[in-house]
Amino acid sequence: MSKVFIGLGSNVGTRTAYLMKAVQALSTVDGIQLKALSNVYETAPWGDTDQPIFLNAALCLETDILPEVLLKIAKQIEHDIGRTPTHRWGPRQIDIDLLFYGNTQSRTETLTLPHPEILNRSFVLVPLLNILMEPGLKRSLSDALDKLPGKLPILNHEATALFRSVMEGS
Repeated sequence: MSKVFIGLGSNVGTRTAYLMKAVQALSTVDGIQLKALSNVYETAPWGDTDQPIFLNAALCLETDILPEVLLKIAKQIEHDIGRTPTHRWGPRQIDIDLLFYGNTQSRTETLTLPHPEILNRSFVLVPLLNILMEPGLKRSLSDALDKLPGKLPILNHEATALFRSVMEGS
């Protein structure tokens, strides 16, 4: 089994509900064990900044599903939840990104691991640091976060409480 870290984001509609649906859908896939959920954070949009505020979170799971297959599962869950294509970095009901897949380092046409933008995005780093236990990696990511300009994501207590209810219910 590999330890996998996934980033989640939503900035359209019932954002917390979309995050919860994504976690619930992932946790019901055969071969996936949900291990940890981060807090939920409000974050400014990245790339295209003329859009609503995001809710972002991270989760840790264990699986033996191959990375490319897991990516297909994530994209199907996005579709099932109602994600509709927009422009790059545009608004979305749900975004599911594979951040780390064990120690896998790969680059294919459809998937790069670790995710190539982790170190540039506080909306990924803050939730990820919330659930990471590996001291060396945690220190490296904290150092990267310290170097990023701009405001840090803000903890959303209400969304976090609802989000965590998913973990307690599973």
